[in-house]
Amino acid sequence: MKRIVLLLVTNIAVMMVLSIVARLLGVDRFLTEEGLNFSALLMFSAIFGFGGAFISLLISKSMAKFSMKVRVIGSQPRDSTEAWLVQTVEKLARSASIGMPEVGIYEGEANAFATGANRNAALVAVSTGLLASMDRSEVEAVLGHEIAHVANGDMVTLTLIQGVVNTFVFFLARVIGFVVDRLVFKTERGTGPGYHITVLVMQIMLGILASAVVAWFSRKREFRADAGSAQYLGQPRSMVAALRRLKSLSTGSLPESMQALGISGGKLSVLFASHPPLEDRIAALEGR
Repeated sequence: MKRIVLLLVTNIAVMMVLSIVARLLGVDRFLTEEGLNFSALLMFSAIFGFGGAFISLLISKSMAKFSMKVRVIGSQPRDSTEAWLVQTVEKLARSASIGMPEVGIYEGEANAFATGANRNAALVAVSTGLLASMDRSEVEAVLGHEIAHVANGDMVTLTLIQGVVNTFVFFLARVIGFVVDRLVFKTERGTGPGYHITVLVMQIMLGILASAVVAWFSRKREFRADAGSAQYLGQPRSMVAALRRLKSLSTGSLPESMQALGISGGKLSVLFASHPPLEDRIAALEGR
């Protein structure tokens, strides 16, 4: 509940900052005089910016189960591996002082993820490839990493960050589109093709920049989740071993909405990667 309140407060704060900056620069007066309802645009940007991110958070568990075909382990595990997974997650959840998450398995190459809107009702899932390629101490470290994501509230925090950048993208793309339409395309009434073309182009360009901001924050959270796993296990060796094992494995892909909370090393450029290089994560755990 605390983080939901934080989401709403952040939403209001973003709107206030945009409003104050626009007023100081005279942008709101110019837009109003030219026929654009500044307050309505600001409200529109906030609703769509935070609304989309918030809805994604609320349905994240259901979407994860559906898209990854996750089989949740019920009250009667099928075998000793499933029983061990449930017991291990339960132990880690107690160490992290969170509610017991649902535990699931899905078919795929080595990977794992955590998701959910509530830190006391999350989902932690591991792939069959991960279970086949790592020993139990390494799998336990990976589970600790995912539990740390849950305990740190990373799902909600990333939603806040995404909502903030979405709001700025929606707002700035339309302001720039309106200004270009008036000053360059000389549209005098309403909005012309220049507005719609500019908004489309700016939405793409600003969206790319926004993705870099979210990715930067995601990389920072990975280091914290690694440290959390080491804390729960009482030593960093298992997490270091798991990361070194990952270097030699082909990690499975995750849906875009969950990539930031998986364990893959990230193969995009450094600027847009949701995860830091594995070597950097290992160095951080070893204190180098």
